[in-house]
Amino acid sequence: MQLNLELPEDVVHGLEEKWKDLPRGVLESVALEGYRSGALTQEQVRRMLGYGTRVEVDGFLKQHGVFDYTMTDLEHDRETLRELDD
Repeated sequence: MQLNLELPEDVVHGLEEKWKDLPRGVLESVALEGYRSGALTQEQVRRMLGYGTRVEVDGFLKQHGVFDYTMTDLEHDRETLRELDD
């Protein structure tokens, strides 16, 4: 699907100062908010942004302060470490 946005010129100029590639910046912002809100999965973000691997998506999310590490993940990692110590 293709979307067209109409933005005031001053808004466009302000965004272009922050993002060199305005369409990519908008796409990434939609992907981030979609993921944060639960509307998009990591796989959907991967496809949307054209990444080849989940690792690339993880890097993108971390770069933007989005961490997907739960208490369950922590407990699993702790158990793995205990098993390795034995």
